[in-house]
Amino acid sequence: MALLKILHFPDPRLQRVAQFVSVVDDALRQLAGDMAETMYAAPGIGLAATQVDHHICLVVIDISEEKNQLITLVNPEIVSQTGAKEGEEGCLSVPGIYDKVTRAEQVRIRALDLNGQPFELEAEGLLAVCIQHEIDHLQGRVFVDRLSRLKQMRIRKKLLKLDRETM
Repeated sequence: MALLKILHFPDPRLQRVAQFVSVVDDALRQLAGDMAETMYAAPGIGLAATQVDHHICLVVIDISEEKNQLITLVNPEIVSQTGAKEGEEGCLSVPGIYDKVTRAEQVRIRALDLNGQPFELEAEGLLAVCIQHEIDHLQGRVFVDRLSRLKQMRIRKKLLKLDRETM
């Protein structure tokens, strides 16, 4: 396993739409393992392949306190959603920034597992939010895109300034 570099907003590569995975193979399983290791080390609760500059539909999530309930989603798609709830979100690609975002309270998704087998999952609460957040990444969006233009500009300036200071 290897730690991968996480892209930071406003890197334009975060806006790329991920491609559908046509074959679940050992290379994909290796990438999923590397993504999980990277997510745990960051530390975070979700990571999309787009965030590590692999533009395919692959997501890893683990919202457990013990970090022992890894969920891997290949080609995830939301098939239904209900309710709406506002909550504070953060993102490994937008370090140190948190803001309120409205998401569906419950989602039902369809995906493939790491054996290429299709499955469906119903989620609510934090897991539902995390799934929606990561699917946004696969569609070329970060949570900042759901904020006002003014907030987006402030966040962009702040992160660009931090990048310059750390170089």
